[in-house]
Amino acid sequence: MRVGVPREIKVHEYRVGLTPDSVAELTHHGHRVAVETGAGAGIDFADQDYIDAGAEIVANAEQVFERSDMIVKVKEPQPAECAMLRQGQVLFTYLHLAADKPQAEALMRSGAACIAYETVTDARGGLPLLRPMSEVAGRMSVQVAAHWLEKGQGGRGVLLGGVPGVAPGRVAIIGGGVSGLNAAFMANGLRADVTIYDISTARLAEIDQIFEGRVKTAYASHAAIAAAVERAHAVIGAVLVPGAAAPKLVTRDMLKTMKRGSVLVDIAIDQGGCFETSHPTTHDDPVFSVDGVIHYCVANMPGAVARTSTFALNNATQPFVMRLANLGADAAMRADLHLAHGLNVSHGKIRHAAVAEALDLPFEAWG
Repeated sequence: MRVGVPREIKVHEYRVGLTPDSVAELTHHGHRVAVETGAGAGIDFADQDYIDAGAEIVANAEQVFERSDMIVKVKEPQPAECAMLRQGQVLFTYLHLAADKPQAEALMRSGAACIAYETVTDARGGLPLLRPMSEVAGRMSVQVAAHWLEKGQGGRGVLLGGVPGVAPGRVAIIGGGVSGLNAAFMANGLRADVTIYDISTARLAEIDQIFEGRVKTAYASHAAIAAAVERAHAVIGAVLVPGAAAPKLVTRDMLKTMKRGSVLVDIAIDQGGCFETSHPTTHDDPVFSVDGVIHYCVANMPGAVARTSTFALNNATQPFVMRLANLGADAAMRADLHLAHGLNVSHGKIRHAAVAEALDLPFEAWG
């Protein structure tokens, strides 16, 4: 198969779809790989590294798309990239369509088979291609919150870990999944006062055992979240409904009870965000304030630590890329139901029920 790797063009996105090691694995198995010049430069992969791995370096994205049967990216295709996709081509990347109807419609018009990392599943009910970036975003969320709590950044001036004689900062984490758990690891490591809220009592029990009581747990009722928001210095939104838009769990009215200079970090912003007052931001302009509360809603958080993120992502995606290249998309999905769950769009149809519901578009099952 001919595999293409374009340079990412989203603002401050330095990750790359395939590392040179991943390219070498493909070329070793007889596949051809075209990489746009400079695609890996943001994380110190030179064009020569890709050439040494067996790739062909091409001058621009147009040539990548023209010469490839499958495009492997990191972030959702931007409008110019959607326009370059064609019937029968495969796109393998993060899509997050539930919060982006224009992108969904552009992908439908392309006729391409678009497989989303974030809805590929595994035998345990997990999301193996979302997990590494959820781990990164969860861990980043606490260092981001700590930074924006500093007075010089407009925050309340609270040190999350406190000092002897001064109570630590209070961190409320809404959602006990992969992102929430990793946020808790970091916040607990800083000696903050941490509580995780979730609607699964079984998950809360697991978290309690993991932390041996060092992190508090609470059922995520409306009243409990309202009380948590009122007293927290930092709130981490880590809610996920696979393929669907995130529920708005923190309302504008709740926000008005927060202390001025407190911080909200919305990890769920790729799926529309779980705070009513959230809207996507970029690494160029990461925060905004509503009612004196700082909101950090960067839609590609892991892009800030692009080298770590790229290696973590490739570790997870490489087996799926190989399967798609070896078998072709249809055969690979027929052989692996979990990969088939990643199909969001093909032949102009929405193939994922949660995406169709979120966008109010017709759903038509694949196969």
